[in-house]
Amino acid sequence: MTQSTPSSDSRIRIFSTAPQSREVDRKLYLPNLIQIAQWSEQAGFEGILIYTDNSLVDPWLVAQVIIQNTTTLCPLVAVQPLYMHPYTLAKMVTSLGHLYDRRIYLNMLAGGFKNDLVALNDTTPHDKRYARLVEYTTIIEELLRGPGPATYHGEFYTVDKLRMTPPLDPELFPGVIVSGSSEAGMAAASALGAIAMKYPQATKQEAECSKTVGSGIRIGIIARNIAEEAWHIAHARFPGDRKGQLTHQLAMKTSDSQWHKQLSQLAEASKSNGSPYWLWPFENYNTFCPYLVGSYEQVAIELSQYLAQDFRAFILDIPQSAEELRHANLAFARAQQLVSK
Repeated sequence: MTQSTPSSDSRIRIFSTAPQSREVDRKLYLPNLIQIAQWSEQAGFEGILIYTDNSLVDPWLVAQVIIQNTTTLCPLVAVQPLYMHPYTLAKMVTSLGHLYDRRIYLNMLAGGFKNDLVALNDTTPHDKRYARLVEYTTIIEELLRGPGPATYHGEFYTVDKLRMTPPLDPELFPGVIVSGSSEAGMAAASALGAIAMKYPQATKQEAECSKTVGSGIRIGIIARNIAEEAWHIAHARFPGDRKGQLTHQLAMKTSDSQWHKQLSQLAEASKSNGSPYWLWPFENYNTFCPYLVGSYEQVAIELSQYLAQDFRAFILDIPQSAEELRHANLAFARAQQLVSK
């Protein structure tokens, strides 16, 4: 069975993030989801991330809602291998392609919340979960690539002359992202020729890290003409939350995630240093990604340094408004101007 090679496509892909069902009133969730998807499409984004964990509605049903209410936006569906067999996932991708002629991106997760894994009786060690993820994704890609049957005998999965119907239009072949900042995560992305997605450190620290081809980052952006206005909005959106801080500390004790530990170590160092790189929302368990906050120029300079380090995919945090995405686009446009000089 063949594996992918890293993509030579160097274009910049920007994704937003869909709201989480547990954080929105049940009656408001569906209209809120549709609204954010439409904002994202109007902003010209490539797609929208859909979370998955034990506490959320099924991401594939969310993906279908998004497809039905947009015309070009690609769902980026978070995939936890424990939830379904690779054949079932491949069937979801080809079925949505057959019904709606829309491309899907897959955000492959090796872990997730520790308590979710325990509840599902998954005791697989961290690095082994990435080895399992490579097998899982390889089978999916082989099934979708067709036209012949797929045969695979691995440590975790075995299929024998398994064929996928209806076949997937080659133009709809899914983009694959592997989430993880550890060496095992980066190695899995490299083996699959996938985009390696991480929660970034500030650009100076990232410059010292090795990356795979097609790397990406998850980050929030609050940018305005004047830095003071951006910071005022940022502090109003993410005030101090003692309960959130305690939850963050508890998560630190139970998580085996490399990115969680790395960002926690950086949080103190990034305070009051004049950088737009901001981890306060992460420390208060408001969101998992760092933020860039400041004037368009300040945020653009930081973004341009990520671009110069060959990051080509960006997943932004859940937007509060369509206007927020417009401001982010202005910062990205300026960043690309800086890189092209």
